[in-house]
Amino acid sequence: MNNELLKSTEILEKCEEIKNQKWLIGHNCHQFDRTFQDFYQKFKHQEKRSKILLVESSSLRFLAIFLAAVAADCPLFLCNPNWRDREWEQVLQLVQPDIIVGQVNSSLPNFKYFKKYNFVSEYREIVIGRIHERWVQSSSTHKSQWDSSPPPHAIMIPTGGSSGKIRFAIHTWETLSASVCGFCQYFEQEKVNSFCVLPLYHVSGLMQFMRSFTTGGKLLLLPYKSLKSGEKSAIAPQNWFISLVPTQLQFLLKQDASWLAKFDTVLLGGAPAWDSLLNEARTHKIPLAPTYGMTETASQVMTLKPHDFLQKCDAIGRVLPHARVEILGSDGEQCKSYQTGIITLQSDSLFLGYYPQLNREKTFKTDDLGYFDKAGYFYVVGRNSRKIITGGENVFPAEVEAAILGTEWVKDVCAVGVRDRAWGEIIVAVYVPQSPKVPLDEVKSAIAPKLSRFKHPKEWIETQQLPRNDQGKVNYQAVREIALHSLAR
Repeated sequence: MNNELLKSTEILEKCEEIKNQKWLIGHNCHQFDRTFQDFYQKFKHQEKRSKILLVESSSLRFLAIFLAAVAADCPLFLCNPNWRDREWEQVLQLVQPDIIVGQVNSSLPNFKYFKKYNFVSEYREIVIGRIHERWVQSSSTHKSQWDSSPPPHAIMIPTGGSSGKIRFAIHTWETLSASVCGFCQYFEQEKVNSFCVLPLYHVSGLMQFMRSFTTGGKLLLLPYKSLKSGEKSAIAPQNWFISLVPTQLQFLLKQDASWLAKFDTVLLGGAPAWDSLLNEARTHKIPLAPTYGMTETASQVMTLKPHDFLQKCDAIGRVLPHARVEILGSDGEQCKSYQTGIITLQSDSLFLGYYPQLNREKTFKTDDLGYFDKAGYFYVVGRNSRKIITGGENVFPAEVEAAILGTEWVKDVCAVGVRDRAWGEIIVAVYVPQSPKVPLDEVKSAIAPKLSRFKHPKEWIETQQLPRNDQGKVNYQAVREIALHSLAR
């Protein structure tokens, strides 16, 4: 196994080497190289290491500009082109960028906002070439500053988590490469071919590019909307990895399970999967690999191999070679097998803090609870901060949600705790029914054998859609507001 992955100083040489190769399936590799070279020269000739916001909806241009900024050693902030005014106000106030670069499409939600933002006196608009592009450069002296010198080749990846507030996890080319190295060792891969349907500004999509680019593999970029509408590539998926979130897996199992079963590995992350979904995947012999990871660890640090999954192992997997995981009790001591505690991580892929604060700590204490069995397989219990204490009993919403989804009467659900004088907290299920005529009594009867009585929701609130981000993560604060508003009527 070759553990010597591409260094950031070798990006220029690598791009020159592959410009005539068909590594980027379905895209013009020469156009990619021209875009990369053009932006590299622009970034390299800046008087200082300009802070760059990358706002780009074209996958090819996103990756070319991403590599150009890293090669030029400019601190780079990855952005979701579909953020709305509220998110942009957060980001621009936090980052105070020197440069905002990307194609601003008039059909995108941000177009009107950027057009408005350009009227702020400290920004001016520069139009480059013939394309509809905005390069907005700041002359403001009021900037957010790093609390110390920024690390070389800094890459800031957005993470909203479940709070809805955007933060940027500080990574470098080296931390992302460490994740690739651990992935390759675990799956015994020299080259990784990635079929990417997830957004590149998110760690789940970006790491698929990193795996392919740094190992010399191939990359196929297809928006999930296109895949959902039935568009597929002519490639044979047998030697390819694809990454999905549970809702995408659910749809594709219904649309074309036989196609999905042909992949080498189907990585699954982003949100907890429910038992009935996993069982359906086994029925179709999907080579599923459930994962545990986050933006802060540059994607997965624990993964279940497809063979174990198909053998009905319900764990989230084993620890990847580049990481170390400990389960700590409330006293800070390491838990024994089957004892639940806080998941604590050490990893070569660990982030360096949230912008602008650099954190040199080598250990990251998560908000997640889990345990190991005696064979070294890991199981996730749920979020510690989401734990509901009702009538003195601890309830983890993930278990309640899985039971409700398993009835197949409900297509989406979120369980939250709401204060109550008698119980301390009560469990409230905010749910999206499969159809307008779903009988709630049937749902309640279906979960009765699966959950202890104290785990049953005391209130059920029907809604048309849960507030989720692009990766399927629920905004729990917004769900709680839905619950409180409904109960106050």
